[in-house]
Amino acid sequence: MTKYLLSAIFTIALLTTSHGQRKIEPDAYDIAKAKELKETFDHKDDEIALEESIDYVTFDFDNRNKKVTVSHDLKEKMINMISRADIQKYSFYNDQSTIKEFEILYKNNKNADFRIKDEASVSSDLFHVDSRVKFAHVDFPLQGYRYGTHILKSYKDIKYFTKLYFNDDYPIEKKVISVEIPDWLNLELKELNFEGYDIEKTIQPNTRNKSKIHIYTLKNVPAMRQVSNAPGPTYVYPHLLVLAKSYTIKDETKPIFDSTQDLYNWYISLVNSLENDNTDIKSKVVELTKDAKTDEEKIKNIYYWIQDNIRYIAFEDGIAGFKPDEAANVFNKRYGDCKGMANLTKQMLIEAGFDARLTWIGTKRIAYDYSTPNLSVDNHMICSLFKDDDIIFLDGTEKFNAFGEYADRIQGKQVLIEDDDAFILKHVPTSDAVFNKEYHNYQLTLDDETLTGKVEKEFNGESRSNLLYFIDQSKTDKKDEFLESYLSRADSNRKVSNIKTSDLSNRELNVTISHDLEVKNAVSTFDNSIYIDLDLDKEFNGYELKERDVDFIFSSKKYFESTTELQIPNGYSVTHVPKNIKVSSDNYDLSVSFETENNTLTYKKLFEIKNAKIETNDFEEWNTFIKDLNTIYQEQIILTKD
Repeated sequence: MTKYLLSAIFTIALLTTSHGQRKIEPDAYDIAKAKELKETFDHKDDEIALEESIDYVTFDFDNRNKKVTVSHDLKEKMINMISRADIQKYSFYNDQSTIKEFEILYKNNKNADFRIKDEASVSSDLFHVDSRVKFAHVDFPLQGYRYGTHILKSYKDIKYFTKLYFNDDYPIEKKVISVEIPDWLNLELKELNFEGYDIEKTIQPNTRNKSKIHIYTLKNVPAMRQVSNAPGPTYVYPHLLVLAKSYTIKDETKPIFDSTQDLYNWYISLVNSLENDNTDIKSKVVELTKDAKTDEEKIKNIYYWIQDNIRYIAFEDGIAGFKPDEAANVFNKRYGDCKGMANLTKQMLIEAGFDARLTWIGTKRIAYDYSTPNLSVDNHMICSLFKDDDIIFLDGTEKFNAFGEYADRIQGKQVLIEDDDAFILKHVPTSDAVFNKEYHNYQLTLDDETLTGKVEKEFNGESRSNLLYFIDQSKTDKKDEFLESYLSRADSNRKVSNIKTSDLSNRELNVTISHDLEVKNAVSTFDNSIYIDLDLDKEFNGYELKERDVDFIFSSKKYFESTTELQIPNGYSVTHVPKNIKVSSDNYDLSVSFETENNTLTYKKLFEIKNAKIETNDFEEWNTFIKDLNTIYQEQIILTKD
C-alpha cells in the first residue's frame, strides 16, 4: 500500500512540476518576440533585451531628520534573444540608501528562487567604505525565456539621488521614466543629450496627491556600451539631471541645492565638521621647509613629499564620497583619497604659513559645471594655493606633475574654491599639445645588414610625467635593465647600449635619454638593392577606429615629432620611398614625409592631437590616414647600386 501511495505522490508531483514548467518555458510568441528583438537590436554583444523598463520615482518628507527622501521603483521585463545566456542582475547601495525589495520572477509572476547575494562591493582601484551590492546570477536556458525583475531602492536624502538614464546594460524596447513631484517640492528635471532621440514627454496632474507626474517614454533604446577611451556617459547618453532646489513644509521654505551657494554651504559644512589636529604633521613641515631658501622651494618640498609618500586610494560611497578625511589621519596612514590628500596638502601649507584652500572640481569625464548644483557636478578635490596675486592648483594624486603643471583631465575645468562663507569660481589653465612634446631623433648608418647609430629622445609635460610614472611602477630597483628593455621594446633584434639620461628623480626637468642602437633583421640585400625597414616605433599603428560610434578620447593632448636620418652608402641611391601623407583638422595635424639630400634620407613624422580627442565626424578622414600610415610602416625603403 505504501509503495502505491509513494508512486501516486511522485506521479502527481511530476505532473505538477511538468505543468508548472510549461507555464514558464517559452511559447511560440516568446520565441518570435526574441527573434524580432534580435533583429531590432542587431549588435553582437546583445544577448538579453528588456521588453519594458519602468522607473517610478516618488518623494516623501522625513519629519524626524528633516530631509526629503526618495523611493525609486524599477520594474523590468527581460527576454533572452539567443539560445542561452547568463547574466548578473545587481543593484548598489550604501549608507545613504537601502534596497527594500530585490525580486526576480518567472513570466507567470512566481518567484524564480534565485539566490540573492548581499556583499561588500570591491574594486581593484577603489577602496569602498560602505558600498554594498545585491545581486543574483540569472540563467536563461532557452531563446525567448523571460524573467521579470523588481528593485525598490530608497534614499535617505534627495541630495544623493542625482540622475536617471534612459539607457541600460541591455537594449530596451520601451523605456518609461515617471517622476511624481509633490507640490511642496521644488525640483527641476534637466533634460540632457535629448537631441536625436524621439523622447515623448507628458505631465499629468495628480490632484489626489497634490503632485504632478512627469512621464518620459523612449522606444528602441540601445544598450550602454563599455567602449574604451570613450567620453563619460554624461556626454553621450540621454538622461535627466535631478536638481532638487527646495521644499516647503508648513509654509516654511528650506533650500536644498537651489544655487551654487547652497551646494557650497553643504560642502563647507562637511569641511567645518573636521577636527584637524595638526600636531602630528608639524615636525614634518619643519623638516621639509627649514633649509628652503624661498617660499616656492618650501611649497614644492611639501607638494612633492605628498606626491611621493601618500598613496592614492579612492573613496566613493555615501558621505565618505564627499567628506575629506582629517589631515593627520592621511599623514599617519600614508594613504588617502583625493579629498584627504587635498586636505593634507592644505593643512601642511597652512602650517608653513601659506594661504591654501580646498577646491572641488569635476574631471573631464563629467559634462557639468557649477551652474547645475548637484552632487554629480564634481568627482575630485584638489588644493588651491593663493600666492602673489595668483592661484596655483595642487593635485597630490598626480604623482609626477611638476609644480604649476596640470593634468589634462582637469585642464579647462571649472573649480569651486573655499572662501569662508562665500566661494570662488575659477578655471584650471590649459596648455597646448606642444607642451607635452615627445621628440625622437635617430642618426642611422648601414653596417652590412645591420642598422647602427645613435638615438636621442626628449619627453615634456605629460609625456614626461607618464614616463616617470611608468618607470616608477616598473617594480624593480634595476632601472638600467628596465630602460634597456623599454628602449629596445623588448625586441631581441635590437641592442641598446651606452644609455644616458637626465635626472629621473627631478620631475621638473624634461626627460632626455640618449643611447647607441644596433638593429638586426631590418635590412636585407638582393642583387644590387638594399631593402630597409626604417621605422622603429610605428606610432599610432592599429589606431584605426572601426565599429565605433562615440568620440575617441586620449589621456592627454599629444605632440609627437620624430626625425630619422639615414646615411646612404657610397655608390647607392634611393630608388623607392613611400608617398608623403598629410592631413589636418580642428582636432589634429598629422604628417609623414621623406626627403633625400646630400646622401642623407630624412624621414619625418609629426602627430599632433590638439584637443585629446578624435570626434566621430573625423573618423573617415582619420581612418584613411591611419590606413596610409600603416602602408608606410609596411613598405621598405629601397636603395639601389648606381
